[in-house]
Order: sequence, then structure tokens, then C-alpha cells
Amino acid sequence: MSLSWMSPAERIQKLPPYVFARLDELKAKAREQGLDLIDLGMGNPDGPTPQPVIEAAMAALQNPANHGYPPFEGTASFRRAITQWYHRRYGVTLDPDSEALPLLGSKEGLGHLAIAYINPGDTVLVPSPSYPVHFRGPIIAGGVIHNLILKEENNWLIDLAAIPDEVARKAKILYFNYPSNPTAATAPREFFEEIVAFARKYEILLVHDLCYAELAFDGYQPTSLLEIPGAKDIGVEFHTLSKTYNMAGWRVGFVVGNRHVIQGLRTLKTNLDYGIFSALQTAAETALSLPDSYLHEVQQRYRTRRDFLIAGLGKLGWNIPKTEATMYLWIKCPVGMNSTDFALNILQQTGVVLTPGNAFGVGGEGYVRISLIADCDRLGEVLQRFKEAGICYQSEISVSA
Repeated sequence: MSLSWMSPAERIQKLPPYVFARLDELKAKAREQGLDLIDLGMGNPDGPTPQPVIEAAMAALQNPANHGYPPFEGTASFRRAITQWYHRRYGVTLDPDSEALPLLGSKEGLGHLAIAYINPGDTVLVPSPSYPVHFRGPIIAGGVIHNLILKEENNWLIDLAAIPDEVARKAKILYFNYPSNPTAATAPREFFEEIVAFARKYEILLVHDLCYAELAFDGYQPTSLLEIPGAKDIGVEFHTLSKTYNMAGWRVGFVVGNRHVIQGLRTLKTNLDYGIFSALQTAAETALSLPDSYLHEVQQRYRTRRDFLIAGLGKLGWNIPKTEATMYLWIKCPVGMNSTDFALNILQQTGVVLTPGNAFGVGGEGYVRISLIADCDRLGEVLQRFKEAGICYQSEISVSA
């Protein structure tokens, strides 16, 4: 009996292969062969969740009221905590009842936003490379992706002037992400002012992914889209507690901004999920109230790893610019090797897992991403394995055998 009638919808069949799932398969196979892997692939923080957050969750678990269905729109106290954090952090005033919505992680919200606002055939502007859900969500929704190819010589910033007028006039949504995953690029306030003006001119919804808001170094302070006058009229901004607070498995995030967009997303989620377990929302309130000293510790951890790895790779001939934010290094592949081949070569020769740049779209081809999710002792082992395997850059930028 043919099972063709059980084929998934075309929207699923149109999705490109998910590289992270393929990496998981390769990692499992390598472990079966007894290889000691050092996984610097996925951006999965290795630090512990702050103890006050764990204690708040444990206390909330003892309250029977928290074990029923949570409010669809999130608890009122968590929404207030979100808007209070925003005011402290950015000086932005938000209405907790209409301009903030808790999410089951930012990835869920970014994907659902596409379903809530993109009709089949709508044009969606997406930087490439970009966090995969920025383009996968619109594909699932039936949107037509117009890739905005980012270039190293432009500091990985979107070139708004290069977007054809006829494309901009058709576009419904523009996704963007600074500090950037995967490139670790940052954008000055002037860029945010330009993109708000661009979106207002063409009546485009701006969707800014600010997941790395607190992972900034050397005095750099990331800009919130909502700091820009008029941005709330045409934009929303997504956050997650996964990175800053080492809560990736807790699945807690939120979106803030335009009340009409928030309402549309809330309506979709009301029909598809029940929101975040109430006890986790209580714990998330504690996370957002942690003192700056905690944030400084997290920033120092990643800054130390960044400096250590850049210096060590530099001795092997790798010229890597010092990043100002995120938990990543974005590295050009040797001449003659594409992203997948280079990452597989590294894995097979050294047992070190990197993410091929093409996982983040066509604009990521020719690069790999390194996640700073291991301590310096383990990163030192990475450097030693690279050295022993001859994984280094020569003057002509080619990899040795």
C-alpha cells in the first residue's frame, strides 16, 4: 500500500534540511566510535542556572495553584517584571497588559509570529546568514523569502540601500538580529534609526531578535529597537532567558512592542498552546531581578573565553576579529572548502564540533561558527587537537593536510 497520501504538507517539504539535526546524527555516530567530542556547535550555554532562580522555581512548585493551566497571556506578575526590566535596561515604557507577551522561548514566538502575520505569497525580508527560524518560520507560513545577503566588508550589517524599491514595496516583514547570531556582528544606534525610517517609509513590520542583549563586552551596550522614536509603531522585539541566565532548557522568553502585533500573536498562541508553566514564570521574574553583578560575571566568562580562543587560534594562523558581543566566533573557511566540508573535516580529524555557516542560510556559506560554551581548559584542548591535526591557516589561507 502506498503511503503517498501520508506525505506532509508542501510547507514542510519546502523546508531546507535542518543542519543541527544532521549534526546530532554525526555526533551520535562519532560517540559510538569512542571519539571524545568537544561540542562547540550549538549555542547551548554550559553554565548553571543562577541559584536564586532555581530556589524560586522550587518554592513555586510547592504552590498547588501553579499546577493548573497558566493564563494564556502569561501571569500578570511576569508581564510586569518584563516591562519593569525593560524600563530599567532601556528607559522604554511598556504596558504590561498589551505590549508584553511571555513565550515558550523566543524561537517559538518568532516562528508563530510568521504564521500569525504572513499570508501565502507575502514577501519577507530576511538577512542571510541569520538564525534559522527567521527564514524557516516564513517558509512554513507560505511566505516568499527575499534574502538580504550580509557581507563581511559591510560589517555584516543589512545594506538597506541595496534593497530594490519594488521589493521593499511588496515586503510585509523584515527580520533582523543584532548582536547577531551567527556572525557576532553589532549594529550602532544609527543603523537602528535608519531601519526604523526604512520600515516606516515602506510600511514594513520590523521583527528584531535581541536574544544577546546582555552578552556584550568591552563597554559595548546593545541597542534596543524600541529605544528608537517611532519604533513601537512598526516593530516588536524578542528576548530569551536562555543565554544570559543559562535557562535554555526552561523555554522562557518574551516579545514586546506594538500592541496590535502582540494581540495577533496572542490570538494564535491561545489557539495552539497554553503558555509557560506558572512556576517557571515566577522563577523568570527572579532572573530578571538579578543584580548587575551577576550579569558582569556572565560577561566576564564569555569575554575570557573569547580572548583565550582568539589568541590561541591566532598562533595557528587564524586571523579572527575581536567580537563585541554574543557567545560566538564567526570564522572564514580555508580557500577551496565549503562550510560543510570544513566542519566535517574538523570533526573527523579532531572530534571538535563546529556549525557550518550554511546552516544559517546561503549567506553563511564559506564560514563556520564556534560557540564559546566550554571553559578555557577545554578550549585549550581544542587548540592542542587543532595543532596536532595540522588544522591551521597558512599565509595563503589554506588548510594543511
